[in-house]
Amino acid sequence: MKTILICDDEPVIRMNLKAMLVELGFDEVLECGDGKSAVEMALASFPDMAVLDVAMPKMDGITAATEIKKKLKIPIILLTNCYDAQTAKRAAECGIAAFLTKPLREQDLIPALEIALAHTEEVEDLREKIEDLKETIENRKVIEKAKGILIEKNRLSEAEAYRIMQKMAMDKRKTLRQVADGILKGV
Repeated sequence: MKTILICDDEPVIRMNLKAMLVELGFDEVLECGDGKSAVEMALASFPDMAVLDVAMPKMDGITAATEIKKKLKIPIILLTNCYDAQTAKRAAECGIAAFLTKPLREQDLIPALEIALAHTEEVEDLREKIEDLKETIENRKVIEKAKGILIEKNRLSEAEAYRIMQKMAMDKRKTLRQVADGILKGV
């Protein structure tokens, strides 16, 4: 089930956009007319994506997008009546997936939605890989420290210290990191 949030202060634009999105296969289209409501609605309902007007009452679309992106990793597309470099720069800085001008045409919306969804998945995959790499590096640091302690205490070669740690890990059915943590706590 795909859910999308649309926010525009003009009801006619919301109605037309909603019709396009339903036709494109979105199961649920959440609607509101101001930026503050968009943030509240997004954080309460966790949509898969959002389409926000730039110029809205209570909170502009870019500010609302920034607030939503702090909590949700969803693609956000901005709509605007007129394009200007300053607005585009602000949008890019907060990680907007696409920028469309009004009047919105379905042939413009479809590729923007597809690219926004694909790009968001790609960014999330990269974030996960970065986190995995950070963890791997941290594990290596701890393992190297523990290995250094074994080398110093027992006058072992690096290879011997590593083999001892590997054997301890196998015997105790623990990871090398867990063994290394134990060695460091024992110091």
